[in-house]
Amino acid sequence: MTARTYTVAFEGVEARLVEVQCAVSAGSPAFTLVGLPDKAVSEAKERVRAALQALSIALPTKRITVNLSPADLPKEGSHFDLPIAVALLAALDIIPRDLVEGVVSLGELSLDGRLIAVAGALPAAMAAAVEDRALLCPKPCGAEAAWVGATQVLAPASLDEVLHHYTGRAPLAPAEAGEVTGTASPRDFREVKGQERAKRALEIAAAGRHHLFMVGTPGSGKSMLAARLPGILPPLSAPEALETSMIHSLAGLLSEGGISRDRPFREPHHTASMAAIVGGGRGAKPGEISLAHNGVLFLDEFPEFPRTVLDTLRQPIETGSVMVARANAHVRYPCRFLLIAAANPCKCGYLSDPNRACGRAPLCGEDYLGRISGPLMDRFDLRVEVPPVAFADLDLPASGEASAGIAARVGAARERQSTRFANHPGLRVNADLEGAALEDFATPDAEGKDLVGRVAERMGLSARGYHRVLRVARTIADLDASASVRKPHIAEAISFRLASATGGL
Repeated sequence: MTARTYTVAFEGVEARLVEVQCAVSAGSPAFTLVGLPDKAVSEAKERVRAALQALSIALPTKRITVNLSPADLPKEGSHFDLPIAVALLAALDIIPRDLVEGVVSLGELSLDGRLIAVAGALPAAMAAAVEDRALLCPKPCGAEAAWVGATQVLAPASLDEVLHHYTGRAPLAPAEAGEVTGTASPRDFREVKGQERAKRALEIAAAGRHHLFMVGTPGSGKSMLAARLPGILPPLSAPEALETSMIHSLAGLLSEGGISRDRPFREPHHTASMAAIVGGGRGAKPGEISLAHNGVLFLDEFPEFPRTVLDTLRQPIETGSVMVARANAHVRYPCRFLLIAAANPCKCGYLSDPNRACGRAPLCGEDYLGRISGPLMDRFDLRVEVPPVAFADLDLPASGEASAGIAARVGAARERQSTRFANHPGLRVNADLEGAALEDFATPDAEGKDLVGRVAERMGLSARGYHRVLRVARTIADLDASASVRKPHIAEAISFRLASATGGL
């Protein structure tokens, strides 16, 4: 007696279909699980045995063999419990075999038969939709998986409900998608006193997804400014929300099945390991740069991160994806994020403060910011100094522009970019411009060309720096509602890249 059903194995954000075959044959009583399972999968047979006993179903005194095909694909995680149990019930002729062959299932079993939530329901539902199959998952995962409207999602709370559904005693109703969540940021730029140039830099960064490096004395407001960036970012589009939610689903971060329209804002501590930032560890899980996909990655105390961790950011910044290579896994994750980095000008923090003397100037600043490699610094489109705010200014009433006004301009600039790139699937924002597209959309007028040429020759602007100046100028022009890139746009873009305490061009 042989039965089959289906589940998935995760490779990055991709869910690969796995056929679960169960054979019950004569021979010495045994329950064998094959197909390259890890420890969690191998233990599934004990959880399945106990769950069936809780339903008063005794396993026959025969040889039970479960094969997970393809056999050379590593199987990891506890979500194989439910498909193994379903295949076994079908092999024992307790539920119809033809019904379970059209189902992709995943879920962890408790010893009393309850189904426990697992990560990855959303990408599993997408894989099921591609194969034109239904998805069977634990009840807490149903609202998340139901966002994929192209497939039927069944979300039982226990194995008993699965049994009743497939025997026709109590059919399950399809799960409903969770609510779209989105919260207005309580932090407003209106609360920031002064720092107009830093606010302008953040507005440009938000409008074109340009990476920004802020340097300033302790307490000057770098973290305060970065924390208000989500309030001016446009909400995620439907495709972006699905992309981001797939990664968060694999990481188990989706709350109650709701898909958020807010852009991610990740701020890992500088003691985070390379695996935590880039991805990896057991099972090659997504790191902070992937969890920040379509959102913001804020790295405070930037030079305090290990040099090896910082330099691993160079390739993901350029390509928008990261390959996590391990001995038993090569997994690719998307990571198109907006990088905001903040640093003190030196170890003591007061190199640029005229009111306090740095005892080791200028070597203190050179040693400290020297931890950031030149190639990495070259990848920042915008660099801005954040000066300390005078105590007298702190007593003044809030008079700056509110986040809502800035957000409106950023949203309008993003709309112009969406219209411009409608026939270019690989382009979403100006930061993606390269090659012929960069020449077509960001070539400045004659005066702008002359200005950027003179600056490049005099200041030693690199080829990457030249292209980044053009991209930033294109974004400034979009904020200005200008169809062409003119000299003032080029001048402002160059001003955010001039040599300063943050390093050279």
